Amino acid sequence: MGMMLLWGLLYIGAIVAVALGGMQMDAENYTLGVPLFAIGMIWVCLGWIPFLGLKVLHPQEALVLTLFGKYIGTLKDAGFYWVNPFCVAVNPAAKTKLNQSGDVKAAPVTLSANGTNIAVEQVNKKLSLKLMTLNNNRQKINDCLGNPIEIAIAVTWRVVDTAKAVFNVDNYKEYLSLQCDGALRNIVRLYPYDVAPGIDTTGDGIADEGSLRGSSEIVADRIKNEIQTKVEEAGIEIVEARITYLAYATEIAAVMLQRQQASAIIDARKMIVDGAVGMVEMALERIEQGGKVTLDNERKAAMVSNLLVVLCGNHDAQPIVNTGSLY
Repeated sequence: MGMMLLWGLLYIGAIVAVALGGMQMDAENYTLGVPLFAIGMIWVCLGWIPFLGLKVLHPQEALVLTLFGKYIGTLKDAGFYWVNPFCVAVNPAAKTKLNQSGDVKAAPVTLSANGTNIAVEQVNKKLSLKLMTLNNNRQKINDCLGNPIEIAIAVTWRVVDTAKAVFNVDNYKEYLSLQCDGALRNIVRLYPYDVAPGIDTTGDGIADEGSLRGSSEIVADRIKNEIQTKVEEAGIEIVEARITYLAYATEIAAVMLQRQQASAIIDARKMIVDGAVGMVEMALERIEQGGKVTLDNERKAAMVSNLLVVLCGNHDAQPIVNTGSLY
């Protein structure tokens, strides 16, 4: 603020000097009038240059500055600054717009030409230090069994080293997006979609029950660590990675659904049979404990058959009264 007031006072002084110099030259006092007029005109023409060094930063914004191609520092704290007016702000990713939130945006400028208003988007050279979420597009990847699946992740990240982000990579936003895709492929191919026997997902040589569907937290943590190792040189910190979409690819989704349905039916049948056998055993024991009815092996077999048909059938049994004898 002090520098802005200083340059403003000097600019006003230059205008006064031009006026006084002109008055002195009108009075034919060229010794004083010419220098005043010349100095005032020079400052009036060039005095706007120092105002280019005024910079305003909002919270969680940064400005990387170079002077004639040399990095001289970064402004990170919110406030009103004056820097060398010949400093240039550098941000190669200023025009890159990813599917993300929290980016620094500039308000569009409206220009009028021949009565027509044209909105021109400003290029903001400031870097955002906020937490941002990157949602990459869904990818089709083969799991460790070769089944094609579709998966998408959301990565929460932020810039922690502005100099590395600007100078170590060409475009840190595109670099992050590509590294997210690569890390996702590297980790997903280690896991099956669902639990499969004989699969080692940890690399210790022992089969485990890891899967994309059942171990989503572990998979997301491994994806996060994989991305972090790739973007360390770009001055980016990965805060969190989450799986936002997971499904079989369209071409095998119907087949895999039938497989899951068959597996569920088999499990249900096993439970029904186990329950039915237990109920039959209990019925036979209760009959024998009473001692009122004695069944031989053939009658027991017939009773077991009838009870299993009733208990394990898909439809309600129709009662049939047998008034005769088995013999």
